[in-house]
Amino acid sequence: MRDYHINIFYSDDDGGYIADIPDLELCSAFGDTPNEALLEVQKAKSLWIESAKLEGKKIPPPKYCPVIYQAQFA
Repeated sequence: MRDYHINIFYSDDDGGYIADIPDLELCSAFGDTPNEALLEVQKAKSLWIESAKLEGKKIPPPKYCPVIYQAQFA
């Protein structure tokens, strides 16, 4: 099973790292290091999915694929 793609990038505005999951609307987290941001967004993903289930909302399947990888999976 494929898992959700996670982007991690440094934000000058926030003074730390942001991790987000493009397939899960507004699912993101902050960390002082890339690893911390990754751990936090994994927690956010679990909470996002749990909340969606409780509210009866559809959970989107993982489908985001950055352009750099699209040729590999085509």
